Amino acid sequence: MLQPFPFPYQTITLYPMVDQTIRIIYGKDAKAMAKALLDSYGLSDAIQGKESFVLKPNLVNPTRPENGATTHTGILEAVIEYLQAEGKKDITIAESSWVGASTEEAFSVNGYRKLADRYGIRLLDIKKDRFRTLSYDGISMEISETILSADYLINLPVLKGHCQTRITSAMKNLKGCISDRSKREFHRLGLMKPIAALNMLVKPSLTIVDSICGDLDFEEGGTPVETDRMMLSSDPIALDILGASLMGYAPEEIPYITIAAAYSGRSARLEDLEIIELNKPEKGSARPKGTAGRLATHTDPDEACSACYASLIHALKRLDDEGGLGKLKGRRIAVGQGWRGKSMDIGSGACCQKALHGVKGCPPSASDILDMLNNL
Repeated sequence: MLQPFPFPYQTITLYPMVDQTIRIIYGKDAKAMAKALLDSYGLSDAIQGKESFVLKPNLVNPTRPENGATTHTGILEAVIEYLQAEGKKDITIAESSWVGASTEEAFSVNGYRKLADRYGIRLLDIKKDRFRTLSYDGISMEISETILSADYLINLPVLKGHCQTRITSAMKNLKGCISDRSKREFHRLGLMKPIAALNMLVKPSLTIVDSICGDLDFEEGGTPVETDRMMLSSDPIALDILGASLMGYAPEEIPYITIAAAYSGRSARLEDLEIIELNKPEKGSARPKGTAGRLATHTDPDEACSACYASLIHALKRLDDEGGLGKLKGRRIAVGQGWRGKSMDIGSGACCQKALHGVKGCPPSASDILDMLNNL
């Protein structure tokens, strides 16, 4: 069973006003989805007076987005075209793959070099950048000069599992803004406090989370789970609070979230977020593979949309981590629009309202599904 990480910090109870609004869109066309999110957010107004822009994707290693680890190129295309339509010319894509991996190779595998040539923008391997040493709460780190000097930083992470921090998304993606030497030091210090400290020093103006097919539990990819979802917010902490819930975790199970919230004197509560959905998921026929496929044997999908099915798979993964799959005793969990109006034993989502044991939501979060399963 998973144990909570040690967490000595106290949550502050008087919170300042923070815009915790998150916009969500569902679909399969990364470029169109990102463009719709930017239109809804009103990026045109937000970038008035800004001249230099840096886009920070997640290229942890040289692998394609459909493998569940890296940012879809279509998202960058949408952002670049939006900025250039507004007359912005100083645009840089900046990234640093994890220690031991080649950022240049990741650029090539994902078509970023062709992308930069096509739009006439700069492509930067942060490993080759100059760094400035900054500190927060006793944690010193070398941060990219390009990142620090940008007028407007746009963070483009992937929501996926992580073998050490359980999830990685908006906040942890900023680890690619520091030197390899500082990355090693972050690991020596246990990652949690350093990631929170980094987020006090580097504050993106906007974050778009690629949650189209993030990996189930590993940052390097290999077990992608289709969610057909993308999220936008100016608040990375809010995005990680929601992201944790979507993957079946409470914020306190991801300590860098609660540490950063305490640093900021703000809430880390899921119920304090404002969620704006631009559309609703469409029915699909996703069939998970690998570990996710094994977990899917405990489900009974019928026209299940990817977002709803993914939440169920993530909940089953958490249940499996806790050694609780046995409590299902061969029972399968209904999910999908094909179950509307029908009765069933266990159901997940708004389409399974007649379930004897069920959870509401369209789609429900993995954390809510997990609570329901633990109460069987």
